[in-house]
Amino acid sequence: MRAASNISLIAIATILFVIAPVSATYVLSNLTLAPGGPPFPGVPQEVIATYVLLPSGPTTFVPGHNLQMLTNLTNASWNIQVIVDGRNAARQTASGTVAFVNGEILSYPATRDVSFAVTITGRVPGNAVDQLMVLQVGEVDNTGGIVPGSASTLNEPLAGQPSPTEAATPVGAVTALVSVPAASPSPTKSSGFASGACIAALSVGLVLLSRHSR
Repeated sequence: MRAASNISLIAIATILFVIAPVSATYVLSNLTLAPGGPPFPGVPQEVIATYVLLPSGPTTFVPGHNLQMLTNLTNASWNIQVIVDGRNAARQTASGTVAFVNGEILSYPATRDVSFAVTITGRVPGNAVDQLMVLQVGEVDNTGGIVPGSASTLNEPLAGQPSPTEAATPVGAVTALVSVPAASPSPTKSSGFASGACIAALSVGLVLLSRHSR
């Protein structure tokens, strides 16, 4: 009797494990920034991130779950393109700092090759310092909570402010003059004051000589 009960418990646990939703696994495969290089505060920025969905169960994504995406870019516009077996499939757009993707358009049999490309256009905040969170992706379950361990964040270090020698001078702008300390006289060259004193002494000598000859 006890053996039968143990077998029943094992069978129930196995069934629950099989039917329980498994969180999706998405891996960043490509990231492009335009303009390239570290972002500048206050400058328009475009981010293109491509993720590959790796099946963790019978489907590439849990149908009842969603993807939540966030960015710190201001005035952000989103374009999310789902790609199935190398071809464009469903597409979603959004605006603002947060975007959601319906899990239904990401859910395919595990035998399919599914990825999604996220394009964000916006502006780097003018008061941003150190680094910028360009994109964060997290899986949201059917209770509205983030699935533990599903959050993936992309941070980019910010570029420093351009120095005056690197910044381009606008046409017609007046640049500030920089005072340069005068170089000290060379030891092998007489100063102007010494030359004037020699000429004055020679003149006095000629005058005295003229008077003495009279």
